[in-house]
Amino acid sequence: MAEVSDTPTVVLVHGAFADAGSWAGVTDLLLAAGVRVLVPANPLRGVTGDSAYTASVIAQIEGPVLAAGHSYGGAVITNAATQVDNVVGLVFVAAFAPDENESLGEAEGTSRDSVLSSALLPRQFPAGGDAAVELYVDPKEFHRVFSSDLPEAQSAVLAASQRPVAASAFEEKSGVPAWKTLPSWAVVATGDKAAGADVIRSMAQRANAEIHELEGSHVIMISQPRAVTDVILAALKAVS
Repeated sequence: MAEVSDTPTVVLVHGAFADAGSWAGVTDLLLAAGVRVLVPANPLRGVTGDSAYTASVIAQIEGPVLAAGHSYGGAVITNAATQVDNVVGLVFVAAFAPDENESLGEAEGTSRDSVLSSALLPRQFPAGGDAAVELYVDPKEFHRVFSSDLPEAQSAVLAASQRPVAASAFEEKSGVPAWKTLPSWAVVATGDKAAGADVIRSMAQRANAEIHELEGSHVIMISQPRAVTDVILAALKAVS
C-alpha cells in the first residue's frame, strides 16, 4: 500500500494489563505495507482521562486517522474519537465498545465467558496524596485467562511486564460513543476469557460493526497478527 497524504494514519491503542508492545506484530506488518502508524502509551488511569489524552495525540496528527483499540483501548477510542474531527473509522480488536452511561464493570458482569474478575490482584498507587487501587492479572493465572494460545514462556514475559489499570476505570460511565456516527470493524476472539467473547460480540453487533471472528485468546493481535492486520487494512481501504 502506497503512503499517500489522504491515506489515514492508523493509531493503535493498547488495553489494560499491556503496553504499546502488544501491537508490535501488527505494527510491523502495517509498516511493511507502507501504512503510517502511531502506537501511543495509554495511561490506564481512567476512561475520561485516557480518552482525553488519546484525543490530544490524535488531534496532532495531520490528516485522517483510523483508530484501533484492544480490550480497554476500545472504550478509549470510543470516547476519544468524539473529541476530534479527523477520525474516520474504528477497529475494535477483542475490545469493548461501550454505550453512553455504560461502565466496563457493568458489561463484564454480564459475561459468561470472562473469568478475569477471579484472577485480579489489587495493589495501591498514590493519587492526589491518597492511596488508590490498581489491578494486575495474577501472573499464575495470566496464561489461562489472557493468552492461552501463546507459549507459556511468552505468557510469562507478558505477565511480568504487564501494566496495571486503575480499578476506578471499570466504574466510570462512558460518554457518547463514536461508533454511532463512524464506520466500525470488530475482531472477536472466540476463546477470549478476559473481556469475554460474548460481551465483545454483543457490543460489536450493537455498534453495527463488520465482525470478523477468529479462534484465539484475548491477545489475538499477538497470536494472529496477520489476520488482525488484514482486518485493519480492509478498514483502511474502506475509509481511504
